[in-house]
Order: sequence, then structure tokens, then C-alpha cells
Amino acid sequence: MKKILLSILTVALFVANGNTNAQSCCKKPTGKGMQALALNKSFKAAHEAPLPINYSPEKGSMIQFPVAGGKEGNAFFVPATGQTDNVLFVFHEWWGLNDYIKKEAEHLQTMLGGNVDVYAIDLYDGNTAVTPDEASKLMSGLDPVRAEAIINGAIQKIGKKNIATIGWCMGGSWSFTGAVLAGPKALGCVMYYGFPEKNAAKIKPLRCDVLYVRANQDGFIKAADVTEFGTKVKVTGHGFDLRNYDAVHAFANPSNPKYDAKAAGDAEVVAIKFLKTKLTRQ
Repeated sequence: MKKILLSILTVALFVANGNTNAQSCCKKPTGKGMQALALNKSFKAAHEAPLPINYSPEKGSMIQFPVAGGKEGNAFFVPATGQTDNVLFVFHEWWGLNDYIKKEAEHLQTMLGGNVDVYAIDLYDGNTAVTPDEASKLMSGLDPVRAEAIINGAIQKIGKKNIATIGWCMGGSWSFTGAVLAGPKALGCVMYYGFPEKNAAKIKPLRCDVLYVRANQDGFIKAADVTEFGTKVKVTGHGFDLRNYDAVHAFANPSNPKYDAKAAGDAEVVAIKFLKTKLTRQ
């Protein structure tokens, strides 16, 4: 009788856990790469809760698009002012697709002259964080298979258009992944202090140049790892432009109480120039 009850309990727990995972964007943390970094106590402590923001979209709105093997994906879409063959994918930080990212998506579209469709892609399936603990759980539990499926869904949605990517921190890493997944459609990739890919096999398919923005006071992204990453990017035959700023991790995020306006402004000039150059290539 005890064995029967134990078996029933085991099955019940398995089913309950399965249902929980099916309803979530995230899986149990694996403790590797970005996920391990998200669980790092010092990393969490370095990310203070986002400052309040009063923002209402002016040009963009939320959209949905089909994603293979799962529910639809979400993105904040800022349409070009006219007909365009160019797209910018924006990848959020570990906080998720919050109002700061939506505002930045509209700002980037304006800075690029309005002649580009901007998609701020939601990798968390509607979830956002307002505390470091919440962000840690979302980032550490992000299912990379689902995240890549979402990006591929966005790529399918835009059809034959060209793609450039940009992202910060966790989003910087996904900016690179998005550029790789875009294949021959990729025009350029901007990574703000993103976790550098170490696997040469995952870097090899890259088809575009990379601009990497690093903070010299960043205690989480090692300079040696960025240099090694840049060397592997160059092996693909594409350029790697490294820009260092005497600032802390996440210095370009205006929601960060330690936001460095001067360094962020300079980095933005560099990033916009890079993106404009790439997005005019046909």
C-alpha cells in the first residue's frame, strides 16, 4: 500500500511540475554562462532596482508573431516612417521588456533617421522584473531553446529584410545570438557589455561585423574573455570594434542609479554611426 501511495505521489508531483514549466518562460537554472552570472550574489548586488519612469509610447505598440513549437512571441514594434528593407532587433536587459526598453526602441528609431523598422523582442514572454531577485530568477531560468525560437519567429516575420541587432548586458549576448541566427540577413551587431560567446563553433556562422562596448570597471565581464571573443569573430572574416569606457557595468542604462550620462552619450554616438553605416549597405 505504501509503494502504491508513493508512486501516486511521484506521478502527481511530476505532472504538477510539468504544468508549471509549460506555463512559464523559464526552466530550472542550469548554472552555466549567463545563467550562472545571474545567480551570482555580487552581480545581483551591482544591479539596483530600476528608477521610476513615466512613459507612454508615441510611435510603437506591442505585437505578436508566430513561434515554432510554442505560443506566440511578443515584441514592441516601432514602424519606419516610410518603406524600408532594414530592421533593428533590440534585446532587453535582465529586467525584461519594460518601459525603458520601449522608450529606447523609439529613441533608436529616431536617431537612425526613421528609415528602419525596430522590434524590441520580448525573451521573457510578458514577464518583467522590478527587483534584482526577480530579474535573477528570470535571467537564470531563461530557456535558450525558447529564446532562440522567439528570435527565429521574428526573423520569419520580417521576411527578406536586412537585420541589425543591439542589446545590453544579457541582451548584449542575445544581440550576438540574434545576429548569428539572422545568417546572410545580418548587417551588424552591437553588444553592450554582453557575456562573450566562448564556443568557436557558435561564432563561426557569423555573417556581420560586431561593435562591442565594454566598461573598464566591469567586474563580471573579463577583458581577456572579450579579447578572445574578438579574435574568434575576426577569424570569421568580419570586423570586431572594441570600445572601452571608464565606467561600471550597465553604465548605459538610464534606469540604473549609477547611469553614466557622459560615457553613455559617447557610446551611443559610436553605436548609431556603426548602425547607420551597416544599415545603408544593400
